[in-house]
Amino acid sequence: MNDHDAPDLQVSYISFPAISFHHCRFATMAICLQSRTRTLLSSLLFTEKWFSLLLNQDHLAPKASHFVVGDLSSTTDGLRASFSTCMGLTNKPSVMDDAPSNISDEKHKPQQDQYQLSSMNCQDLFKACGCTNQETSQILERVPSLHNAKLDKLRSKLHILRDLGFTSSDLVKIISWRPRFLRINDGLDERVRYLEHLFGSKEILQTAIIRNPSVLTYDLKNMIKPTVELYKSMGITGKDLTLMLLSVPPIIPRTSLNAEKLEYIRRTGISNDSKMYKYVVTLVAISRLEKIRAKIANLQNFGFSEDEVFQLFGISPFVLTFSVHKVQRNMSFVVTTMKQPARIVLEYPFLLYKNLETALKPRIILAAKIDDMDLGPSINGPRVFTALRMPEKRFVKVFIGCQPPAIANELMQCYVDAKHVQTLSQKREKNSA
Repeated sequence: MNDHDAPDLQVSYISFPAISFHHCRFATMAICLQSRTRTLLSSLLFTEKWFSLLLNQDHLAPKASHFVVGDLSSTTDGLRASFSTCMGLTNKPSVMDDAPSNISDEKHKPQQDQYQLSSMNCQDLFKACGCTNQETSQILERVPSLHNAKLDKLRSKLHILRDLGFTSSDLVKIISWRPRFLRINDGLDERVRYLEHLFGSKEILQTAIIRNPSVLTYDLKNMIKPTVELYKSMGITGKDLTLMLLSVPPIIPRTSLNAEKLEYIRRTGISNDSKMYKYVVTLVAISRLEKIRAKIANLQNFGFSEDEVFQLFGISPFVLTFSVHKVQRNMSFVVTTMKQPARIVLEYPFLLYKNLETALKPRIILAAKIDDMDLGPSINGPRVFTALRMPEKRFVKVFIGCQPPAIANELMQCYVDAKHVQTLSQKREKNSA
């Protein structure tokens, strides 16, 4: 080796370790920077997931500002982009790419009404519908589960009722009587639209719902529509059907017609154009067969033939709504106390309608008192049926008010005492039962 080559060798010898040292130093710095970057990204992922879980908690959601969420989103995106660029990870999967995010862009920027709804509770929702504090408390006392209700669905149901014109007091009645309608998840709006078309107006539908809030819970496809079609097939449509739906609330869930019931309707001898036809069909349709048979047998025990029983049903179909016990007690009074033949009720069906304790017995007792005092007008013969049919005020005016004051007071005291005694007797019967 030549002398002039020695310095080069020395330089080469010295430079080699120096170059290796710098490479090692830069490599070490790069590894540390990459490690810290990954740690920071992991912390950022934890923060993002923590805020995601925070926003999904119903009791914490109102406390989390959407501005914080928005800042977190922009900060997360900026840091992710910056570190990815610095580390050359643009085209490589990172820790953030491997972990699916629970927060979407839409959740970072929810609609304004969602903010408003999330900041409300069920009490605020009812107050927004016009309910007072007392009405709201009454509703929540009746249905405490509303505290955990989903506000968007509850608001939708209340909005439907408010559109029908219900007042806050109406809401209290409907929810208190039939809270089950609040558990309906789907189809309430469609059901209300169909019922509004069926009844013809919102006002009539309001009346129907107030009388029977359960109409909101009936299944449209499997209950309401089949019942309506059944009555239409029997010739009951339009205003007649609307009247029946209003006057007989259980018509929708309890209607059923079979061959035996159709035969009962036929045997009443009622024609389709009779005013009583819709009542006969409806009351037979909603009654259970065993109940109808028991009522027929009860009247037969007083000497009616089966044909006469169906004749009575055709003349006065609401007899079908009376219990066997009520008919039995009234019939026994007519036959034993009034000394009238049982078939008199075919001519005067109201004898089965009148209350025995407050109308029939006190008036017959007063009639006997008037006869004993030889006063007029007397209550005997055919006039007794007129007297028994009169409204209360007219009866008092005709048979008591026409007397001199002293006699009128005595007759009135007799009449009141008869009612009072019968009322006590009725209470004793209920207590013993």
